[in-house]
Amino acid sequence: GGGFPGIPLAIMFPETQFTLIDGTRKKITVVEEVVKAIGLENVTTRHTRAEDLKGHFDFVISRAVARLDKLVHWSFRLIRDKQQHPLPNGLLTLKGGDIKEEIKSLGRGSYTEVFPLTDFFDHPYFQEKCLVYVQW
Repeated sequence: GGGFPGIPLAIMFPETQFTLIDGTRKKITVVEEVVKAIGLENVTTRHTRAEDLKGHFDFVISRAVARLDKLVHWSFRLIRDKQQHPLPNGLLTLKGGDIKEEIKSLGRGSYTEVFPLTDFFDHPYFQEKCLVYVQW
């Protein structure tokens, strides 16, 4: 939502197609303006919510917009079956705080890996933040 992390990722990976969504018209309009202003040709925008999105994608990437079990529920039907990357298709999400209970609520049908952001960034903001990868 709001173009983050989609716009920075689209800049870093120009060979990859990104679909950015937001349920708030005002936010997606700003995202569209930024995409146009900086000339990102690998970005498509949609005014919709994840639970209403149609299509299939290799990865769903989000910020901490909901509990992990809800994110997986919304993402599951969007993930493409065909694998074409070294990392299997799945969900990548930025989460904060203690996420052990959220991971436990996913049950046994999924593989989860947690990457503390302090391994990459030395700033107090990232102390309790992590990137969570879920594959099912």
